[in-house]
Amino acid sequence: MNSRERLRRAYFHEEMDRPGVYSRTNYPPDDPSYDKLKAYLGAHSELKRGWSSQGLETSFPVKTYTEPVSEDFERRVSVLHTPAGDFRASQMISLKGHPGLSETYLIKTREDAERYLSLPLPEIGGDVSSFFGADREIGERGIVDVSLGVNPAGSVATMLGSETLAIMSKTDRDIVHALCERQMTIKINKLKFLLSHKVGPFFSTAGHEYLAPPLHSPKDFCDFNVRYDKPIIDLIHNAGGRVHIHCHGSLNQVLDGFIDMGTDVLHPIEAPPMGDIRAAEAKEVARGKLCMEGNIQIAAMYEHTPQQVREETRALIEDAFDDHGGLIVSPTASPYIRGAGEECFPQYKAMIDAVLQWKG
Repeated sequence: MNSRERLRRAYFHEEMDRPGVYSRTNYPPDDPSYDKLKAYLGAHSELKRGWSSQGLETSFPVKTYTEPVSEDFERRVSVLHTPAGDFRASQMISLKGHPGLSETYLIKTREDAERYLSLPLPEIGGDVSSFFGADREIGERGIVDVSLGVNPAGSVATMLGSETLAIMSKTDRDIVHALCERQMTIKINKLKFLLSHKVGPFFSTAGHEYLAPPLHSPKDFCDFNVRYDKPIIDLIHNAGGRVHIHCHGSLNQVLDGFIDMGTDVLHPIEAPPMGDIRAAEAKEVARGKLCMEGNIQIAAMYEHTPQQVREETRALIEDAFDDHGGLIVSPTASPYIRGAGEECFPQYKAMIDAVLQWKG
């Protein structure tokens, strides 16, 4: 069974010859220490080629400028110019190669949200031929993953920020619903365009963790994630496609919600202490309905020995592949420590080799 067929079976909940094995690949930029790992993943793991649909939406002009802050950070200010007025957001950008930090957000009040809702929906269109080129290029080695970007509720969270969203979900719940509905409509319009041009069948989205435990209640997860994702996923399923969702967090109380909205593959389903559900427990809920992608903690790739990672991988397979389906072994995130590619390579190799050598 080649990698393309193995991933297809995983996404469609069919029996597999062995678990899939895969890693996200947002490496530290310009870091040759990861060259050996890239080569090994390319030769021995299942591959997914990302294809973004972001450029298909028209948008209002955004002006960006930077301001000095300190020797460690600068402030990047983005100004969204619209007929309803300007919206501003700012980020602290590390000058030392570290992660940035959102400082202020586009929507700060109910009045801001109402102004944003008055804007016309973006038009959808553009050239999608590069998708078919990517699909031909990856061939039997894997699939092309069509990114739909952040889901409706996650998009709203990135415009409001976690604190304002939490407050408005109590004081102005109607406006949060209106924002989610607008984002859902945009996603559906874009998806209809993609499907009409035969793009697919493998789609992905993320952002659900913004409205999931512990930040939000299971009720909020249902009201804002399930409610506005399900029509999008139904459209994909009706066209014969499948959906991958990436979501960190404590998913024990909302795993049924992912299944209800129609999730086909869920990454990374973390065990304690990073999450709150173990692989065997998740399998009992997901069996035959949802493929688990995970859940080797990314820290293990840098902190554990190869033998430990090999044993963790074998235990994961034992817990989640007893039915010969529904599992893609994967770290919980991309390799991320600059300059540590050689350090983590033996652990990645141990994980991959444990899957390739599995006999069930």
